[in-house]
Amino acid sequence: MKNPESHSLAVLSLLAACSGTAALIYEIVWFQVLELVIGSTAVSLGVLLATFMGGTCLGSLIFPRSALSRLHPLRTYAALEIGIATLGLLMLLLIPLAGGIYTAWSGYGLGGFLLRGMVAATCLLPPTFLMGATLPALALEFELSMNGVASMGLLYASNLVGAVIGCLLAGFYLLRAYDITTATYIAAAINFAIAGIALLLRESSVKAEPGTVRVDARPRGASAVFAAIALSGFCALAAEAIWTRTLGLLFGASVYTFSLILAVFLVGLGIGSTVASLLCRSTTNPGRALGWCQMLGAGGIAWTAFSLNASLPYWPIDPSLSSSISFNFQLDLARALWALLPPTIFWGASFPFALAAAASTSGDGGRLMSGVYAANTAGAIAGALAATLFLASWAGSQGTQQILIGISAISGLSLLLRGRGTRLTAIGAAVFSGILIFTVPSLSALLVAHGRYAATWIGKGEILYAEEGLNASVAVSSFAGGARTFHVAGKVQASTVARDMRLQRMLGHLTTLTSSSPRSALVIGCGAGITAGAVAIDPRVEHVTIVEIEPLVPRAAAGYFNKENFDVVSNPKVDVRIDDGRHYLLTTTDRFDAITADPLDPWVKGAANLYTKEFFEAVKARLNPGGVVTVYIQLFETTNDAVKSAAATFFEVFPNGTVWGNTHEGKGHDMVLLGQVEPLRIDLDQMDRRLKQPDFSTVTQSLRDIGMESAVDLFATYAGRGPDLAEWLRGAAVNRDQNLRMQYLAGFGLNLDDSVSIYAELLLHRRFPDTLFTSAEGRVDALRKAF
Repeated sequence: MKNPESHSLAVLSLLAACSGTAALIYEIVWFQVLELVIGSTAVSLGVLLATFMGGTCLGSLIFPRSALSRLHPLRTYAALEIGIATLGLLMLLLIPLAGGIYTAWSGYGLGGFLLRGMVAATCLLPPTFLMGATLPALALEFELSMNGVASMGLLYASNLVGAVIGCLLAGFYLLRAYDITTATYIAAAINFAIAGIALLLRESSVKAEPGTVRVDARPRGASAVFAAIALSGFCALAAEAIWTRTLGLLFGASVYTFSLILAVFLVGLGIGSTVASLLCRSTTNPGRALGWCQMLGAGGIAWTAFSLNASLPYWPIDPSLSSSISFNFQLDLARALWALLPPTIFWGASFPFALAAAASTSGDGGRLMSGVYAANTAGAIAGALAATLFLASWAGSQGTQQILIGISAISGLSLLLRGRGTRLTAIGAAVFSGILIFTVPSLSALLVAHGRYAATWIGKGEILYAEEGLNASVAVSSFAGGARTFHVAGKVQASTVARDMRLQRMLGHLTTLTSSSPRSALVIGCGAGITAGAVAIDPRVEHVTIVEIEPLVPRAAAGYFNKENFDVVSNPKVDVRIDDGRHYLLTTTDRFDAITADPLDPWVKGAANLYTKEFFEAVKARLNPGGVVTVYIQLFETTNDAVKSAAATFFEVFPNGTVWGNTHEGKGHDMVLLGQVEPLRIDLDQMDRRLKQPDFSTVTQSLRDIGMESAVDLFATYAGRGPDLAEWLRGAAVNRDQNLRMQYLAGFGLNLDDSVSIYAELLLHRRFPDTLFTSAEGRVDALRKAF
């Protein structure tokens, strides 16, 4: 074109930004949907991430070598965007189809792993391949002058700006207010719109005619540049994986937190790439500048490691003091910027400097952009997989960050040592980087245990155990008086405190005692094992399957709660399966007489997967005749709308379901939903006789330990049933796979404790269930009085 700095640069930057917006909407939508299919374990997420980024890498790498690169750049770009939109819309049909095939054929071991990869590749590779070709197509508009290379860097920066917008738009609005279908339509509309703009621009462009594209001849030392930008991508994505886990503990692992963290990460990359693009116009040695970016990036990793592990957890902050969750979002944004900007700015700056360092005086921008982008993305894939599948559990966050500092420093030195005048400086930088490695602190045990409330728990108890696992971090604490708490994801998930013991035992005993013949039971979520233990001690139960996503959880439960959980992990009739609970249920061929689910807090990203209508339908399909399902419902740190959403969704599948309340000091604290295929009937006389039998003595004692001396005491926790609660649930949002509405509703309730008012409102609709309980010995009247 005559002048690459003319009107087209601004318009092309706008196109790149819009393309980034659409791409991030797709990415968030596709990951959310595919996690429902192949599970949300670290292995499954690693497969998804590798496939998504692998597609963009292949697209970027192959595009300049294809016939498309010889067509007019803007026409090609428009075709790519139309293709992305078309495939994005087709994904709405393809993913459910792939999900059906996967659940029918999936298993465990290598075969199951390969099938996950095939499903992810089938769904993600075609559209992401086209996404990877978009930036190289736009880069064909520029000559390989320093100004042209700087303009390509600005295209990359613009793409990142659009990605930030797409991330926030999808995470905070589209998926909260609508669903994945609407979000996909909007992303596709963006693709079609920018394709139209590109075609209009093509009419006024004076780009060289087809067939005149020149082939790049790499300058000397280009291999070192490509290696450095690949290692930069490795460090960036590996660090992002580690820091996202840590910030999830610090902020609370809600869907909003993950969107905010990703947005800040992209902001840092965008700032760095913008500044470096402007500097490229005057930089005489971009290779050296790239080397210094890697060295300074090593310092940035050390800064973030110190901030996240030795500083931010101890800032004097109590999130519960906030009157609005929006103030927490502002605080979390400020803390994320403080911690993440330094390293991300240097990683962002690396890309334009790599473009300039790898450019030659001949060739085309598309091939240059392709090579650098593909190298950076390939490194990013390796980094993400290494961190999520290996480094996080093997070396821990401390060891991983130390390794990344070393890699970043080596990458920088490989470029800085090439110039004679800089060797002494480079050696000094290497020594400094070595020192930085020893400044990385270990992950704060206080943060692992108490998460966002870490600073408020200093000196209040002893942390007996704190470890980082493959999927989550786990801790156990003890307090004066002998109470112990079990922590997962920075949150107390179980404890020996009276109100928690009551809930955990009640959940297990309701599951088996209300089942006509509970020979086979499934427990989703091990926690401290107390609920599973209550299930396993029922003498009629012959086999219990515990499904737990994090391998550390059963080990910690066995080591610190074996008395309270009746040593359930070592029980010969118990089988512990490490898997995502939903994934296991959808892929197993087993059927059960009793199923109980005790997921993480509803605001935790992924927990809503176990509360959808589709999940409950899968549970129903796995129940034997007379079987029972129970689900824990949290009333604190959530919203009234989220609680109603969970209950309404459950009653859609189990219309005769019932609610059972766990109170504290006479007020609502949490509750249990119980459902059967057939209407529930409870013979109080038979239940009382059963509990007096010698082989039920352990069950009877377990109930006495939580203050329940008889069957009447247990069933006096009745709080209502589906038909009676219809008015209370009017207008409640049904939580479906298409929207996962519950996690977005609950995400606004992290600072709330409205459990008393929520439960009191529910009880206004409770009616005594004349058809639910029977007794020939007056126990129904006793139950009326107990109410």
